[in-house]
Amino acid sequence: MDIKLQQLKYFVLVVDEGGFRAASSKANRSQAALSTAVKELEKILGQTLFEAGHKVKLTPFGEICLPKIRQFLNHYQSLTCDLSAAAVGQLGQVRIGSVPSVAAKLIPKVLAAFTACHPQVEVSLIDDNAAGVELRLLAGEVDLALGNCLHINDSRIDFTPLISDPLGVVCLSDHPLAAFKNGLAWQQLEAYPFITNGTCTLLAPTPARVLAESALYSVENITSLFSVLELGIGITTLPKLAFPTDVKTLVWIPLIDPVVEREIGIFRLLDRHISPQAHAFFTLCQQELMCRQELKSEGK
Repeated sequence: MDIKLQQLKYFVLVVDEGGFRAASSKANRSQAALSTAVKELEKILGQTLFEAGHKVKLTPFGEICLPKIRQFLNHYQSLTCDLSAAAVGQLGQVRIGSVPSVAAKLIPKVLAAFTACHPQVEVSLIDDNAAGVELRLLAGEVDLALGNCLHINDSRIDFTPLISDPLGVVCLSDHPLAAFKNGLAWQQLEAYPFITNGTCTLLAPTPARVLAESALYSVENITSLFSVLELGIGITTLPKLAFPTDVKTLVWIPLIDPVVEREIGIFRLLDRHISPQAHAFFTLCQQELMCRQELKSEGK
């Protein structure tokens, strides 16, 4: 016969209340019910817990059992609280994969709001390029991913668009193209050495793809790319979010012909249930980033 949780609780209650009568009143149960529960516990344990004739005096065996039972009930209570907290997203871990530009410029605000509401949830943020982020999601390394979904028609992925990120030209601030602050057409770029990077795949469906196809230079790492650009070796195209706001030697100019935008969103796997914590982060991303996009649109 297994020990029942209620038997342990009644035993401790009798000790704490100093007798069966007070304990039954506290538990809103009859004295007989509490007495039966304690007797069944003693039968299972094979030893008496209270001295005969002195119902509130513990036997030596009862003295040994009491602290152990208290410890177990405390652990049980902690477990109950932890599981309840996890069920509403207040405990646990969230693993987020993100392209670097989103991780640097958008995620911090979302993360601040999330940690304010879920201070005990551990958050792991991993940045990677768009292809790497998707692979991490498909491999189960992250719960959610943020960036531009390369395989939006993949039946395994649920993609929720959040904001549009326009493509522009990046060059030195004293470059001849820097004078065209209102925008550039791709034909204006042909006269200058072009440096391709990972985001230049956005040009592929447009006539501007010839820029990347004829480029002599290719730099994938964003930090290295800016270093090369600052040397004046060439120009490139980058989404606006990928351009750092604190760089004084370089400028970002909108590409207006063709107009190219990457859709930044949050994606998850359709065949996998996400945790309450991850769902809370997912909802917060929608609220924070969609609100940002709406404010941006109103400001135009």
